[in-house]
Formats: sequence, structure tokens, C-alpha cells
Amino acid sequence: MSDCNFNVLILCTGNSARSILAEAVLDHMSAEADGNIRAFSAGVRPKGEVHPAALKVLRQNRIPTTALRSKSWDEFALSSAPTMNVVITVCDSAAGETCPIWPGSPVRVHWGLSDPAAVVGSSQEELAAFQKTFDDVSALMARLIDVAEADLDRDILQARLQQIHQVAA
Repeated sequence: MSDCNFNVLILCTGNSARSILAEAVLDHMSAEADGNIRAFSAGVRPKGEVHPAALKVLRQNRIPTTALRSKSWDEFALSSAPTMNVVITVCDSAAGETCPIWPGSPVRVHWGLSDPAAVVGSSQEELAAFQKTFDDVSALMARLIDVAEADLDRDILQARLQQIHQVAA
């Protein structure tokens, strides 16, 4: 990978659970490695707040949460936004939306993940669903770091990123 940052935008509909978990995990993993990857998350229709169970699971796993917020993908379509290398959708409804034109024409992939916020049950069952999503996201992000550090051309990067989710599924 070059000296510049490798920017990843993770999209979901509400930007309160899955995409937030992915942003936090990827940023944390990158900081523990070389720090060259920067993660961002956004929503098509952001809820405006991070799901409390997402924050709880992140804290239990010693992942910083102070910078996390639910935000619109419109922030990242502006010319002043960081140029993304990769845009990943993590929910099927966001994947079906017509995306803005992203500056830099990033590679786009879909990694469908179950929505832990959709789990109805006790607080323990809800927390278990968020922990499972956290574990799934952690495995995906570790593989993403390996691929991002390989300094691949666009077509190979796209193929490798698609393979990551197929292997995990």
C-alpha cells in the first residue's frame, strides 16, 4: 500500500448498528497495525443515534466509541469529503439504493450481514446478536486489512473483496 491512507466507507440504511460496528472495528484494527486504513460509516436514512447495544458490545470488546455517530451518506458525496478507495454495503436495502457518485470512483462491494437490531427478545438475546455481528465484522475487517495492504489494481481489489464475504458466508 502507498503512503496515503486507504479509506473505506461502510454503508447501511440507518447507520446505527452494522456499519457503526464495522467502522469502529476497522479503525481499531488499523490503529493496532500500521494505521494506514481509515474507516467511515454512513446511512441512506440515518437514525441519528448509535444503537445502545452496539456501543455496549464495542466497549465490552475494548473498542473506542467516542467518535462514533450516525450520519448520512450525503457527507461523503461532497467534493470536500475524503476520497474513498472502497465502499461496502452491509445491508441489502442499502445495496439496492442508487448510490451517489463518490469522489474518486471507489471499488464497491456488498457484504450482507444480519441486522442485530432486528432481534426481538430479552436484553441478553439482543446483546448476543450484537456480539455475533461484532464477531462477523471483526473477521471480515481482518481480511480486508490483508487485502488493502496488498496494493492491488482496481479489478483484483474488487475480486478479492468479493471473495472475502463469500468465504465468510
